[in-house]
Amino acid sequence: MTKRTAMITSLFLSTALVSPAAYAQTTATGDPAVETTQPDQEPVDDEEVDISAPGGDFSGEIIVRGKYIPNPIRATSEVVSVLGEAEIARAADGDIAGSLQRVTGLSVVGGRFVFVRGLGERYSLALLNGLPLPSPEPLRRVVPLDLFPTSVIASTVVQKSYSVNYPGEFGGGVINLTTKSTPEEPFLKISFGVSGDTETTGNLGYTYDGSDTDIIGYDDGLRDIPIGLANALAQNIPISTGTEFTSLQLQEFAASLNNAATNLIQRNNDIPANFSADITGGTSFDVGDALVGIVATAGFDNSWRTRGGIQQTSQGIVNIDGEAGLRPDQNFNFVTTENRIVVNGLLGLSAEIGEHKLRFTNLYIHDTSKEASIKAGIDAINVDEETLLNQGRTSWFERQLFTTQFVGEFKFDEISLDVRGSWANSKRDAPYQRTYSYAFDDIIANDFVNDLTSPGESARVQFSDLNDDVYGAGVDLGYETNIGVPVNFTFGYSYYLNDRQAERRDFRYVPANGLPNPIDQERIDFLLSDFNIFTHEIELREVAAQTSVPAYEAQLEVHGGYGQFDAELADGLRLNVGVRYEDAKQLVVPILLQGGTALPATGLNNDYWLPAGTLTWNFAEDMQLRFAASKTIARPQFRELAPQQFLDLDTDRTFIGNPLLTDSELLNFEGRYEYYIGRDERITLAGFYKKIDNPIENVAFVQGGGTLFTGFSNAPTATLYGAEVELVKYFPLYDIGGSFFEDRRLMLAANYTYTKSDIKVAAGDQAINPVTLMPTEASNLFNDGDRLTGQSTHVANLQFGLEREDGPLSQQTLLVTYNSPRVTARGPQDQPDLIERTGWKLDFILREEMNIAGQDFELKFEARNILGTDYKESQTLGATEILNNAYDIGTRFSMSIGLNF
Repeated sequence: MTKRTAMITSLFLSTALVSPAAYAQTTATGDPAVETTQPDQEPVDDEEVDISAPGGDFSGEIIVRGKYIPNPIRATSEVVSVLGEAEIARAADGDIAGSLQRVTGLSVVGGRFVFVRGLGERYSLALLNGLPLPSPEPLRRVVPLDLFPTSVIASTVVQKSYSVNYPGEFGGGVINLTTKSTPEEPFLKISFGVSGDTETTGNLGYTYDGSDTDIIGYDDGLRDIPIGLANALAQNIPISTGTEFTSLQLQEFAASLNNAATNLIQRNNDIPANFSADITGGTSFDVGDALVGIVATAGFDNSWRTRGGIQQTSQGIVNIDGEAGLRPDQNFNFVTTENRIVVNGLLGLSAEIGEHKLRFTNLYIHDTSKEASIKAGIDAINVDEETLLNQGRTSWFERQLFTTQFVGEFKFDEISLDVRGSWANSKRDAPYQRTYSYAFDDIIANDFVNDLTSPGESARVQFSDLNDDVYGAGVDLGYETNIGVPVNFTFGYSYYLNDRQAERRDFRYVPANGLPNPIDQERIDFLLSDFNIFTHEIELREVAAQTSVPAYEAQLEVHGGYGQFDAELADGLRLNVGVRYEDAKQLVVPILLQGGTALPATGLNNDYWLPAGTLTWNFAEDMQLRFAASKTIARPQFRELAPQQFLDLDTDRTFIGNPLLTDSELLNFEGRYEYYIGRDERITLAGFYKKIDNPIENVAFVQGGGTLFTGFSNAPTATLYGAEVELVKYFPLYDIGGSFFEDRRLMLAANYTYTKSDIKVAAGDQAINPVTLMPTEASNLFNDGDRLTGQSTHVANLQFGLEREDGPLSQQTLLVTYNSPRVTARGPQDQPDLIERTGWKLDFILREEMNIAGQDFELKFEARNILGTDYKESQTLGATEILNNAYDIGTRFSMSIGLNF
């Protein structure tokens, strides 16, 4: 047997858990080997095979009955969902977050963060090749999965029942992304795509100049902090009047900034279409006794999105015609245009030496967002006074993720040894976040003015950056034996260290002696010109220098060890039981400017014993029952602990952390029935229950002239329970007649999840007020019976498609997705909760493979959000409604072509 043949045979065995097709192994003589039915194989329609030896020497006949049907969902000891390359390709989503929303019980919020069974993204753990990743988002520790293009992902496993070989921070599920590895055959694929949507492409939007290289997602140095201001920032003292800086120095700081190119918002009546391109290739070859594989991919995506809608806030409940209701104190129309540029690359090296496998993976993702936004509307700055405002905002966010990983899998007869190590770094650089506001003056100017001092009239600039380093390592030792029954013992140790440094400096432009008219009527680039800065002594002053938290350092270090066994207690009865011990130290230290009031640091030092067990009863050849129970935890995220303000551009809302948060503890129970109809076909029905002590909830509050903030607080306890059902079935269509249907089948995949959650608040329960950081009655923040934030009662997905069984690829698929309304934050000051509604989504995907002039092509057409479902976040009381954030989404169309070499 050649090494290549051996490798392919080994691959068939090792990838049987992820392969949708049956493979016939090959013997040394080239004859098909006899296939036998294993516990995870389902015999279906009988198939007779006549095997005769060459030359007619063999006179007997062997009849092989049954088909080899590997099924990863059935074979594993836990409750999992698997997305292979075929499933990912069928949904045709450009990133893995879009593909995951098709999985039973999963919903994707904001197109980026995965919610499992109604639990927020804090309860989802994302791993890459089983190793941890840092998040380039300062608000979250969880990685936004829209960062990962599907071109770099070979498969995704979502495990919903906990097993102790995973980290203990497990609430709804763990999402393990596996990158592409050793290719079975050399390949090269190049693809290009264009897309647009009805709300953006060719329509009105806003943008600003920026630097010459913005189009590729990298700043050319225009947004660098000037050397004089940078040196001042390094002194860690307030940059304001009454400090070590003179008025002239503050003016020079203001003039040194690039005020025009980063401030002036320009109308664009014809927003361009989106463009994407990627190239993926790989090969394998022999080096001595090793089979070496190389796979590489590179991609570029430039896309535009315009959102136009309404943003309102209410400061309290008022009497309206004798009934309690809500009236907006802020009422704005807005238009926001985002230009997002993603550059990614993957280089993977692998080697197989006998049964030993080595993998070295390097992944780079650079994700840039350039945004311009204009708002116009009413702000009731005083109770009896409304002000007409026109506000602008520009921003530039560069997020970068790089990770390098090594994984070794070694097999020595009954003993297996897996070792792994990784280093990952993520950065988020946000220079020149600018906002400005003009108020309408109907007394003197009869125009919009900005004197840089009056309420509602200002110009601000903010610089922030974040750096995360994550180190991960682990070792797993397995031993297979038979002590009357087959048993696999596994022991392991893992290490995790996350170091973060985050800084944010916020400034205002303030004239020392006010601005005369008509200078205050000038547009923003003229208003902040060098001439005006020095003529009217406009200074750059730090905002709330003595009370804000300009920087913080954070660290989370976790040592974990576990032991478990997986045993077949009797024919068809399998038990997996283990316990994990974790010791974790989490520290968040606010760093204040000199002279600032000290704030409490957060130091959480906890250790836990986390047991887990799953019992699987294969009571019939094609049916089984599972019962799972476990204890897990959820730690507060760095940003939730740091008392530093952060503007979330998706919601246009300011968040601030709470240093007094504590860990959440979860008890998880699940029962599941599984019926495997045939190859890739199944029906599953499950029920689940979770009890959560100290769940962390989003709490909204109004502060500072009507600005809506979001903070965090531990609720006393909560329960979550529900049920889910899944159906995957194929129907041959050759009996229908006609050449189109003779080689096609109908695919039906449907899943539905019902989830009910309740926060429990009893008399005497305490919680931490996120504003005062003081204990308060929990009933002041939560109502008994409130559902958890982020939880949708109903989540449903339906895929209905046609596909060619043999021959060139041909698929036509309709996808329907529904998420019922969910709470985004507890309502401020006894107001109703903020409710998000995403509604029904209907998509259509067409994929066709063809050969033109000897060249293989894959054509893909997509129509997303065909129903034109819009987004709405609101509060409702009686007959009144506050639209906190509502905008049109539109229908997106895309076309791409791929060349397969």
